[in-house]
Amino acid sequence: MKRPLVAVALCYAAGLLLAEAFQPPLVVLFSSAFTLLFLCVAWSRARPWLLWPLLAAVGWTNLVSRTAVVSPHDLREVMGNSAAIVTVRGILAETPDLRIFVRDEQEAFRSLARVNVFSVKHGDDWQPATGRIVVTTLGELPGQFFAGQRVEITGVLAPPPLPIAPGLFNYRAHLARQEIHYQLKAGSTNDWQLIEPAMDKAPFTDRFLTWARSTLARGLPVEDEALRLRWAMTLGWKTALTGEISEPFMRSGTMHIFAISGLHIALIAGILVSLLRVMQVSRAWCGIIVIPLLWFYAAATGWQSSAIRATIMMSIIVGGWALRRPSDLLNSLAAAALIILLWEPQQLFQASFQLSFFVVLSIAVFLPPLEKVRDRVLQIDPLLPVELLPRWQRAVRAGARVGLTSFVTSLAAWLGSLPLTAYYFHLFSPVTLLANLLIVPLAGLALMSNLGSLICGGWLPWLTELFNHSGWFWMSAMVRSSHVATELPGAYRYVPSPAIVTCLLYYALLIGLMSGWLLAPGRRAWAALGLTLVCFAYLGRWQATRSTVELTILPLGGGHSVLVNAAGRNQDWLIDCGNTNSVEFLLKPFLRAQGVNQVARLALTHGDLRHVGGAEAVMTEFGVRELLTSSVRFRSPVYRRIVATVMSSSRRHTEINRGDEIGPWTVLHPAADDNFSQADDGALVLLGEFHGTRILLLSDLGRRGQEVLLNRSNDVRADLVVTGLPVQTEPVADALLEAIQPKVIIVADSEFPATERARPALRERLEGHGVPVIYARQEGAVTIRVRSEAWHLQTSTGKGITVQGSTATRTESPKPSN
Repeated sequence: MKRPLVAVALCYAAGLLLAEAFQPPLVVLFSSAFTLLFLCVAWSRARPWLLWPLLAAVGWTNLVSRTAVVSPHDLREVMGNSAAIVTVRGILAETPDLRIFVRDEQEAFRSLARVNVFSVKHGDDWQPATGRIVVTTLGELPGQFFAGQRVEITGVLAPPPLPIAPGLFNYRAHLARQEIHYQLKAGSTNDWQLIEPAMDKAPFTDRFLTWARSTLARGLPVEDEALRLRWAMTLGWKTALTGEISEPFMRSGTMHIFAISGLHIALIAGILVSLLRVMQVSRAWCGIIVIPLLWFYAAATGWQSSAIRATIMMSIIVGGWALRRPSDLLNSLAAAALIILLWEPQQLFQASFQLSFFVVLSIAVFLPPLEKVRDRVLQIDPLLPVELLPRWQRAVRAGARVGLTSFVTSLAAWLGSLPLTAYYFHLFSPVTLLANLLIVPLAGLALMSNLGSLICGGWLPWLTELFNHSGWFWMSAMVRSSHVATELPGAYRYVPSPAIVTCLLYYALLIGLMSGWLLAPGRRAWAALGLTLVCFAYLGRWQATRSTVELTILPLGGGHSVLVNAAGRNQDWLIDCGNTNSVEFLLKPFLRAQGVNQVARLALTHGDLRHVGGAEAVMTEFGVRELLTSSVRFRSPVYRRIVATVMSSSRRHTEINRGDEIGPWTVLHPAADDNFSQADDGALVLLGEFHGTRILLLSDLGRRGQEVLLNRSNDVRADLVVTGLPVQTEPVADALLEAIQPKVIIVADSEFPATERARPALRERLEGHGVPVIYARQEGAVTIRVRSEAWHLQTSTGKGITVQGSTATRTESPKPSN
């Protein structure tokens, strides 16, 4: 077999996929695996056939053994799924990370740590417990808390939160892949204590990183963005990668340069091997020297998963080269993947692992055919010796060859990573092809300068400072290049996550075309027929979804927003947007996950900051073309500034009042001459009709506004009614509910602030009407899909209601556990 480890790694990975889908008892798995092992040893004739299911059984058993609850002291057994105030004792698995975030337009710090728990106090008694937790703490922890220290922490322990809306980052699933099932929120650094015996000296990694940051800053006047990004790229210092700084690199597809990954390890290995070969060191000794140095770098930067993956891969390649073994990139890649997945099987399901290996795999598989295209482009008369060409032509050809080689390499990596970046990051970035051609060489120069600075250190301070200024210059050029790349027309677009079937079809088609298998004379017709059928299937699906109107009610920390997604750009509405924090941390990621790049219309219902405070950010980020408000004047200075800004810009501002119709919506309240003492009473009320289904949006309409609405409107009947919580009164009074006659009531309340929670008296009153009531605080975002024959309501927690004609069906999916 030419590449034996490829088949071995695939069989083992198949076992991991089986473990993800089915988790039988460990006794059954271990018994099956040992039975297969015994048969392989005892039955030599069947061994070639039994080996493959044995590998799958090993993967299956390995993953299930990592995720199953096998101890009565497991935190999942001790704590369950409820939140509780506890005190935990444990050992810091790593030195806490410091994260910077912006809230209310102010920079704040948060410490993030992972702790291996050995006991927990819930109530008055301590009890043994095992498991790893993540601890978040406001502020920066003192330097005495580092990896290996025994600590005692008090806070609220609970399972990590689930995403409140589809498409948002699933923090619980992310931590579960790292075998972390609980998050402890500590109020401040005062909730941390050291347990004796405490360690006096920080581990080598921490001391090295402190020295390295000081060395890389030597000679530079200030600690600015370029210096922090040099720390991030060279040392894996994540504090520098705030959302605002990393966003241009994400959009240009160059964020990978800040992970201690293949680029760093390959460059370091190349520099070391080149230096040793210049000194006439043999291949064997090169391997003996270089491989330990690579592992030293991985250890010094904190044993990051990406660094370990790259170091394993490079150790295999350098080891094979040192031993003069024939190299095979696919076989080496399979060996590295197998070693990593044996050590940590959950990595197969992590985005970083998939991107790393798919990019290298794509280069290995797709680069050879692309290089043939490059050679055809550069081909000259085969009968003309190259030496007879003019010198300038040879120089141009050499430069063109280097440029085209870089381009086809970037193209191969981009083609391989395209579905994954769309699936995990909701991005389609054609500019990646050009950005990597410039930014990756700049990153190489910056990294070489940084390594030169670390090598010179305090021995040659003048040379260290020269390297630091050089590295600062190259990093500044990278930052500027990433910004310029994202400003090019069509540089990137946000897209919804593709289905897994779509990703598999994409890779099958790409591999078939690149390998030439689909283009073989006997298969072209069948390939064309199959591709045509697939296109028709997707066209039919698109046509079916085109007629569907989708509304999403998104709770936003005291306010709520409604996204209306209908066929045609001009039919998309965003009704309210929340405050600035809600826009930054919830609404903006949600809209991007839905593939929304521009908002046609933004409607602001009233002057409450929790509903409209982030409107300026939404208009800037999503290019709102038209702002709709009522004629009622609100006292909120922010609301007035928003309206004034739009009126003085090129954006269109439209005032809508009672009786106006715009698109599918009819304005029921307020009238143009209304004047209320409470802002909630003047909230905009919209009634929409989609395929015969009527949806009433009440915003935070107060009691006085409800009375005016009832007196003026003859017909407010609706199938669904969506309401927030007025500040001083209750929503949807009984008289209004009797007039609406809804099939479902959606109350857009929130966990925080506490005043925005639906009170028990309100819940009791609404339940007395015998109509299903959905509370956003408990169920998260609510998505309503309206078709011509039926409408379906789905919550983030899995509850569903389908109404077809006069028949209603309620469903409830199991709540996700990770």
